[in-house]
Amino acid sequence: MLPTDYQYQQAILPLVSRSFALTIPQLPQPLSTLVSNAYLLCRIADTIEDDAALKVDLKTQFAEHFIQVVAGEADAKKFGDTLAPLLSKETVEAERDLIKHTDVVVRLTHGFTAQQQTILLRCVRIMSKGMADFQRKADPCGVPDMVDMDLYCYYVAGVVGEMLAGLFCDYSAQIAEHEEELTRLAVSFGQGLQMTNILKDIVADRQRNICWLPQALFKQVGFDLNDLNRDVFRPEFAQGMRTLLKITRGHLRHALRYVHLLPRSETGIRRFCLWAIGMALLTLNNIERHYRKQCHFHTGNEVKISRFSVKSVILISNALTAHDSALELIFQILARSLSKVEVFDPKRAAAYQ
Repeated sequence: MLPTDYQYQQAILPLVSRSFALTIPQLPQPLSTLVSNAYLLCRIADTIEDDAALKVDLKTQFAEHFIQVVAGEADAKKFGDTLAPLLSKETVEAERDLIKHTDVVVRLTHGFTAQQQTILLRCVRIMSKGMADFQRKADPCGVPDMVDMDLYCYYVAGVVGEMLAGLFCDYSAQIAEHEEELTRLAVSFGQGLQMTNILKDIVADRQRNICWLPQALFKQVGFDLNDLNRDVFRPEFAQGMRTLLKITRGHLRHALRYVHLLPRSETGIRRFCLWAIGMALLTLNNIERHYRKQCHFHTGNEVKISRFSVKSVILISNALTAHDSALELIFQILARSLSKVEVFDPKRAAAYQ
């Protein structure tokens, strides 16, 4: 690991993710460095998926190439030099710079222990292959049903939850005592955060001709996603959205159970998780409030939580980090407008691997 490599990782992280740049420093070392690197690997994979200029076949080729790079079977600099010029003008400059410096990121990856590299490579492989598969069958009017939404969320977030659980267990023998349950809950944790993003970003995704909402669920309440129009409110669509909000709340309830399994002495790891849960719950409440008032939101910024809310989540989480009963109470208060429904069973993740 070269000092300049580490410095680049520290500098690029807040430019490609303000939220993770906020939460990752809460982790103890060496986890903070490990998770920063893991996020950047995932960000590279995600940039391939998101880029509007790349055709599906080319995305698949670069996804496979990136897996080989992380595995140490292909040249990282050549990968970055080849991909960067092909990215669309809409790709933000920080992500383009990250692609150019793939070799720096991967050089750090290859400096970790063999076990840590195995955990990271598994995540990159499943994520890259899964996202490439969904790119081939993407439909601007949504995915067929909730099973497909679950599967997509697993590929982009659930597997990241598994990776983090693996890194946490590698870091602490005490955490590893609960590895099996943590790994199961991690899938639901990841899905809760991903579904929050999907529900927040439906307008932005629609503008990119993308939709990850389940068609069957909306058909059950009398709405066809082909008719989705942000300027025309339909109560049937709001009903479908509120059902998804309830499901997401259930996943975040699993996330809190995940936190309870972590040693109370691991304040940094607990805060890393709690901040994400709290901000997701407040975002869900903002979305639900729009549909309760029977109106659409036109941009994700309309439901984005305020800086004051972020600070409040941090202050409350930090004050109650080791107090599980108090955390339960706060969760119930924040989720009071989102009633319980049956949620995704984390055990189903085994079918995806």
